[in-house]
Amino acid sequence: MSVPRSEYLSKSWADGIFANRVLFITGGAGSIGSAQTRALVHLGADACIIGRNVEKTEKAAKEISRVRKGARVLGLGGVDVRSFDSLKAAADRCVKELGSIDYVIAGAAGNFIAPISGLSPNAFKAVIDIDTIGTFNTIKATIPYLIESAARNPNPNDDGTTGGRFLSVSASFHYTGMPLQAHVSAAKAAVDSLMASVALEYGPYGVTANCVVPGAIAGTEGMQRLASSKLDKSAANKGVPSGRWGNVRDIADATVYIFSDAGNYVNGTNLIVDGAGWRRQGGVGVGLDQGMEYPDFLLTGEISKHLKDGRKEKPKL
Repeated sequence: MSVPRSEYLSKSWADGIFANRVLFITGGAGSIGSAQTRALVHLGADACIIGRNVEKTEKAAKEISRVRKGARVLGLGGVDVRSFDSLKAAADRCVKELGSIDYVIAGAAGNFIAPISGLSPNAFKAVIDIDTIGTFNTIKATIPYLIESAARNPNPNDDGTTGGRFLSVSASFHYTGMPLQAHVSAAKAAVDSLMASVALEYGPYGVTANCVVPGAIAGTEGMQRLASSKLDKSAANKGVPSGRWGNVRDIADATVYIFSDAGNYVNGTNLIVDGAGWRRQGGVGVGLDQGMEYPDFLLTGEISKHLKDGRKEKPKL
């Protein structure tokens, strides 16, 4: 059964606005990445999903292709964003099979809860490698194709066609600082800086580079790793000024805006989509159970035990 449009795309966008365009996305089989891809494919694009897990990536591509008759969606598994050669081969194959790369999303990421005292050098490096080095490798592998796309799609133009756009999925923790997230804060701060450099160096070629910054997004594996499963939903919603956690459609719609003609003068910036949650950082209880308060949980060495954690070893406080 296909995913209803209402779960990944609002009614604001006209069908076909991304016709004859190709999306290249790392992390496209994830909760947010698949919604972003569905939205663009629904609106006319073809897509190439990049992932490490072959089965998961190919399955996601097959499911997403159903949102529009005739859609071409490639699932390229076995690709590690930490390897430039692996990404370059994937980008070349995408162009060979689909004809171009017009939009790129760097969405591959890793995260978990850990205080600095329980964060090993290898764990810190792993997040930097995936988030920061992975984004840099994605830039290097795709930027020649984005320059070509931007040349084919002058910004702006009378037809409203777009191309040559790069988007990174970032985070807001480093804006104010966040306990238990030193690794991700450092990695995403670097990603933001990379996007600024791409905007400055490749803007003259017609390429735009931006970050979309999700807040707490319900139903995603990312929040399962960050928020306690025992956290009261009502209390969690109160932690966001807009009164709710976000959903994947919020991020997909923001992505459509950035890539569409409506966003053709948006370059070198961060589009924060979090209901103003970053204004009161920590309000959603990252890594905490109900009643845990700063700085008590740090001084006592207590963090939530009700978090999804895919690591083989748990951090020691």
